[in-house]
Amino acid sequence: MTDPSQLRQAHLDAVRSGEFDQPTTGLCAGYAQANLVILPVKQAYDFLLFTQLNPKPCPLLGMSEPGEPLIPKLDVDVRTDAPRYEVFRDGEYAEERTDLTELWREDLVALLLGCSFTFEHALLAEGLPVRHIAAGTNVPMYRTSLACTPVGPFSGGMVVSMRGYPPELVERVSELTGRFPGSHGGPVHVGDPAEIGIADIMTPDFGDPPVLEDGDVPVFWACGVTPQAVVLDAKPELAIFHKPGHMIITAQRDAVV
Repeated sequence: MTDPSQLRQAHLDAVRSGEFDQPTTGLCAGYAQANLVILPVKQAYDFLLFTQLNPKPCPLLGMSEPGEPLIPKLDVDVRTDAPRYEVFRDGEYAEERTDLTELWREDLVALLLGCSFTFEHALLAEGLPVRHIAAGTNVPMYRTSLACTPVGPFSGGMVVSMRGYPPELVERVSELTGRFPGSHGGPVHVGDPAEIGIADIMTPDFGDPPVLEDGDVPVFWACGVTPQAVVLDAKPELAIFHKPGHMIITAQRDAVV
């Protein structure tokens, strides 16, 4: 059997060389996947406090020093280790990139936040379906009416990801994912999407349309796209994120997340 660390290194090599630019769902079992937020230092520390007051959508795994793109404890270079990045200026989309080296500045700070892709391996290992992986699509993600605790310029509603399950599996799924607090933990809502402000479950705000089977109950987890939505509402002069679904795979083992 191939060493999991070798699989992760092969993935990073492919990402860094530009040979891999796809969503990372289902990849590198055993390693924590992470959402990325890069901000100028003058906004980064307010956002750090925002993560501490909103740990469900923003579980902090690591943070860089100002101007330092490396996060050694996670074995990550934030300039190169996401398959795709999205760059925003003054809250407006500017461009998509596969490498941030040319954009990196001495005043930038990077934060890595846990991702629900991490617990999908545990679901599969227990024989619990993850339908978007089986279909080869990205997980659907939705803006909601669930309010985050505001800090400074950062406020807004939570974004959630959704996976459908037969009613008899919901309790098992909830218990298992609850063991991963650093990857959003257990669900924030089960059932009627309208109760959390989602008008049409078949039209997600991010990702791909859901893969549901007859009788499936929608189960919703806090999502690491939340910080992207919150940060963009604050309109910083520069903000950089991973493209939704295109995570950084860290060296942190998911067993200790």
